Amino acid sequence: MSKDSIQVGLSSASVFPLNVHDAFAVSRDIGYDGVEVLVTGNHLSQDPRKLTELSSRYDQPILAIHAPTLLLTQQVWGGAWSKIEKSAAMARDVGCDVVVVHPPFRWQGSYATGFADGVKRIMDDYGVRIAVENMYPWRARGRETKMYLPHWDPVPQPYEFVTWDFSHAAIANVDSLKSVRQLGDRLSHVHLCDGLDNGKDEHLVPGRGTQPVVASMEHLRDSGWDGHVVVEVSTRKAKGTGEREEWLAETLRFAREHLAPASADTSTDVTTHAS
Repeated sequence: MSKDSIQVGLSSASVFPLNVHDAFAVSRDIGYDGVEVLVTGNHLSQDPRKLTELSSRYDQPILAIHAPTLLLTQQVWGGAWSKIEKSAAMARDVGCDVVVVHPPFRWQGSYATGFADGVKRIMDDYGVRIAVENMYPWRARGRETKMYLPHWDPVPQPYEFVTWDFSHAAIANVDSLKSVRQLGDRLSHVHLCDGLDNGKDEHLVPGRGTQPVVASMEHLRDSGWDGHVVVEVSTRKAKGTGEREEWLAETLRFAREHLAPASADTSTDVTTHAS
């Protein structure tokens, strides 16, 4: 990989139901540049000392911490602000400066109404970037249910930093290329995947959905963007470790092909052997 290329990391969510330890091993074996750690109920994902040890053991820097702000991680790390503060502290402790968070749910009271101001305060306190991720409308019987406050779309919101996810954009029927261009310097982090407008958050291998992923990657390359691209592809339906690694290697090849400078040779950057 050219030293001028955008770094491509692997989200620990991409190896589920395997754990974060496996994510570091797979990331190294395939040839990724680092790991994004999704904080879950697994104690290893919550321990900055052990994560630092894994990072050193596998020579995989931690590129981002994904706070436990998902619906399925509501019981992790207590209250809403605690989740973000602990994630910011852990990011600082493991040596990365990006924390990915989801926008608030409407029922989260003062946390939701004061979200933008609270995010700014925590960024100032911990010296990290908190990048709010785009989500999507929830639909039931053809009607949209308002789940997020102020909205699932971070583009028009006063967030300094944003994470863009192509699978979420597909569900929302949003043109990712248009949004990426609108965000400009506010875009600090990308979850690379693909999706279909079928109401399912599938996190497909790029090219297997309908989002303009190629054009978006090439726009980032050509615009001199300096954030991280992290692969967040679902491999839950893979038939064993071999197919999981094939999918993740295919996605890394895709990323390198469309992110590397035109003169770079990416033909030897990716391996597919098992750990």
